Amino acid sequence: MIYGPTVLFALGEGAVVPLLPILASRLGADVPMAALVASFLVVGQLCGNIPAGWAVARWGERLTMVAGGGVALVGTAGLAVAPSIALLSASVFLIGFAAASFGLARHSFMTTRVPLSFRARALALLGGTFRLGMFVGPFAAAGLLALFGDEHAAVWFFAACLVATIALVVFGPDPEKTIDVGADSTRESLAVSDDGDGRMIEDTGEAVTGAIPTAGRDGILRTMSRHRDVLSRLGLAAASLSAVRSARQVILPLWGVSIGLDAQTIALVVGISGAIDFALFYASGQVMDRFGRLWAVMPAMLLMGAGFLALALTHDLDQSALWFGMFAAVLGTGNGLSSGILLTLGADVAPQADPAPFLGSWRTLSDAGGAAAPLLVSGLAAVSSLAIATGAMGVVGLLGAIAFWRWVPRFVPRQR
Repeated sequence: MIYGPTVLFALGEGAVVPLLPILASRLGADVPMAALVASFLVVGQLCGNIPAGWAVARWGERLTMVAGGGVALVGTAGLAVAPSIALLSASVFLIGFAAASFGLARHSFMTTRVPLSFRARALALLGGTFRLGMFVGPFAAAGLLALFGDEHAAVWFFAACLVATIALVVFGPDPEKTIDVGADSTRESLAVSDDGDGRMIEDTGEAVTGAIPTAGRDGILRTMSRHRDVLSRLGLAAASLSAVRSARQVILPLWGVSIGLDAQTIALVVGISGAIDFALFYASGQVMDRFGRLWAVMPAMLLMGAGFLALALTHDLDQSALWFGMFAAVLGTGNGLSSGILLTLGADVAPQADPAPFLGSWRTLSDAGGAAAPLLVSGLAAVSSLAIATGAMGVVGLLGAIAFWRWVPRFVPRQR
C-alpha cells in the first residue's frame, strides 16, 4: 500500500511516454511539434504541484490519489481517441497534472510518518519506484507493440494500470489510519526549520502520535511566504539538481547523433547509463541515513557537473564515441547516487505537522528546474553549439554543488 500505487502509475506512464511523439506524428505533427506535445507532460506536472499540495492538506493522501487517478484516466481516454493535436496535448497535460498528485501525496505521507533514522532509505525507495516504472515501462510498451502492432495498446495498458491503482487505493488498507504520525518512535533529530526571516527554530524532538492536525493550517501562499528563505536558497539548489538530471536525458541522445553514431548504438549507451542509474537508487538512501545528506548530494552533483564539462571537450576527438560511452556511464552513476535526494531534503525541511503545502512549493521549484533545462540546452545549441550547451550544464551542476554545500548544513535536521 505504500509503494504499490506509485509503481503501477509509473509503470503505465513509462510505457506511454516514449510513444507520445509517435502519437503526435500520426496526427500530422512535425518533429518540433511532436517534441512540444511530449513536453506538456512536464508542464502539467509543474502546474499540478501546488494544487496537489492544497488537495492533500484538505482531503488527505488517499482521496487525492483517487482524484489524481480519475484525472489521469480522463487524460488516457483522450490519448486513445484524440482527433487533433490540441486534444492530444491537453490529454498529455492532464496526465502530468495527475502525476503531480500521486508524487506529492506519497511524499507528504512519508514525511509525516517515516522516522528520520531511515527516512532517506524509505524515500530513496520511493524514488526508485519511479525509476522502476520508467525503466520497465518502455520494455512493456515494446512487447505490446510486437503483440498488437498498435501504439494504442500501450495507452490501454496505462489505463489498466490506473484502474488497478485506484482499486488498490480505494479497497486496500488505508496507511493514513493504520500508521500513526511518528508512531513508536521519537523524533531523532534536532529539527531545524526556517521562520521566514532567515533565523532557525529548534524543536526539542518529542514523540508525535495520532493523525495530522487540521487546525491552524496555512494556505499555499502563506506557506510560501513563511518559508521563503529556505525555498529561495535550498530550493534553488534543488532546482539545479533537477536541471542537470533533465539535461542528461536530452544531451546524451543529441550528443550521439552529433558524433555520427547510429540509433542502435545510441540506444545501447543510453540504456546502459539508465541501468547504472537504476542500480544505485538504494545506495543513495543508505549513504544519506548513515553519513548525512551532503555525502550523497555532493558526489552526485560533482560527478554530473564534471561529467558534462569533460564530455563537452571530447566532441572532435578521434575516440569521441568511446568518451561518449564513458561519460554517459559517469552521468548515470551521478544520477543514481542522487536518487531520493530531493524527496529527502523536501521532507527534512517541510513542517512536520502539515507538510503538503510546503512540498507543493518545493516540488514546483525543482520541477521548474527540470523543465527549464531542455529549453536552455536547445537555445544554447541553436546560437552556439551542443558542446557549449553541454559545458553550460556542467557549470550549473558545479554551482549547484556549491549551493548544497552552503545551505544543507543550515536548513537540514541533523541526527543526535
